[in-house]
Amino acid sequence: MSPAGVRNECPSPGPAVVLPRSAPASTGVPLDAEALNSDQLLRGRREILIRHGDRVYRLRHTSNDKLILTK
Repeated sequence: MSPAGVRNECPSPGPAVVLPRSAPASTGVPLDAEALNSDQLLRGRREILIRHGDRVYRLRHTSNDKLILTK
């Protein structure tokens, strides 16, 4: 069951962003990895549900401008 105000749907997030090859290696992200902008996922909402296999995770955008992913 979804919490009030949180849609339990999985819309297409739009095109992925390809990181430039000049990205610093210290980020831990492979240089040729695709990255989604958080705005593409959240689309103006503070919280979304993400289904991965048989589990549902909650991605929350906090008032401190951080992202928190929980089971």
